[in-house]
Amino acid sequence: MDLQAIKQRFEIVGNSIKLNLALETALKVAPTDITVLINGESGVGKEAFSKIIHSSSPRKHGPFIAVNCGAIPEGTIDSELFGHEKGSFTGASDTRKGYFETVGGGTIFLDEVGELPLDTQARLLRVLETGEFIKVGSSKVQKTDVRVVAATNRDLLERAAQGKFREDLYYRLSTVPIRVPALKERKEDVYLLFRKFATVYAEKYHTLPVELDIEAQQVLENYRWPGNVRQLKNMVEQISVLEGDNKRLRAQDILKYIPEEGSSLPALSKKDDNGFSERDIFYKVLYDLRNDMADLKKVVIKLIENGGAQEDFIEDNEELLQKVLSYNEQEPNHSSHSSNGNSVSNPVIVRPNSSSHEHDIHEVYIEAQEAHEEENLSLEDKEREMIRKALEKHRGRRKKAATELGISERTLYRKIKQYELEEI
Repeated sequence: MDLQAIKQRFEIVGNSIKLNLALETALKVAPTDITVLINGESGVGKEAFSKIIHSSSPRKHGPFIAVNCGAIPEGTIDSELFGHEKGSFTGASDTRKGYFETVGGGTIFLDEVGELPLDTQARLLRVLETGEFIKVGSSKVQKTDVRVVAATNRDLLERAAQGKFREDLYYRLSTVPIRVPALKERKEDVYLLFRKFATVYAEKYHTLPVELDIEAQQVLENYRWPGNVRQLKNMVEQISVLEGDNKRLRAQDILKYIPEEGSSLPALSKKDDNGFSERDIFYKVLYDLRNDMADLKKVVIKLIENGGAQEDFIEDNEELLQKVLSYNEQEPNHSSHSSNGNSVSNPVIVRPNSSSHEHDIHEVYIEAQEAHEEENLSLEDKEREMIRKALEKHRGRRKKAATELGISERTLYRKIKQYELEEI
């Protein structure tokens, strides 16, 4: 069976090189009885590959069973896989056949094989090497003819180094390794998958399929998809239900369904090997200044609410008050200068010894408010100007602009709306 026919039969969507390589490897190994280890992140579709191998092998008319090793309790996993004799443990009221006995002549898929207990790993290794197993509570050796396909999202060699997985079992399982690529490695397939799922859910909910404009497609392609195909499928179903009247979605619509991955000021530029750029340092100073002024505002408000500037309160916050008062008429590098260029010392906070100090504190409060508001406006103006320049430089291509600014596309879209830069 050729590659395209396999994709249609198992509903695999995508044409990326890595995906096609994994499928070709599965088809080549399928006619043999070689043990296969499928590696890949959670949600990439590892079980589909095990079914492809089984259906393309001489065992295709035999039984196939998928076992999630991580979902079976450690105390019963041996019984599930190899069976048990009556009375072998509490609750064993009857003799039971395990999967390796019932799936004789077929294929057993051991998903999350890295979660198996060490004792069970030893039993599995014996099956792979000799085709023999022993039921729990029995001394009789039984033969089985089962092909094993295993899968994991763990680094089994790392677990072996930690003493949590047998190294000899790893090499026995990975006779032929197949790596299923994560969705973030198949960006060209993301929109194809979106369209497939949109069609499926449109039929399910009796609506028209959701469509995306170009920018919305780019947002999907640039997202990292930690949950892979499973996450994309769930998101498309959610959109199909909630966006019933909005069938052509824009980037802003899609971003509502994508988790925020953190944001930062677009003013920060990328660092080179030599350290921070001047723009990095300048905006870091401005950002720190805004935070300090906000802290001062809280301190002064608390002073006023307490009915005055008590001496013990000033002692507790002297460092912060001294720091912010020293910002007056300073350059961004935080060094104070007199009119003739000579350095002057920072102002000293004098503790109250008269009723006039409350008036002084009030003046500091007003100055802090004004400076804070002026600094906020100044920083926002520079932020807006940098976003505008980046958009003009890249002719409105927001992905490249976001990359240059060092922020996520989601943050850039929000800033564009905030500063009314949609027309660029």
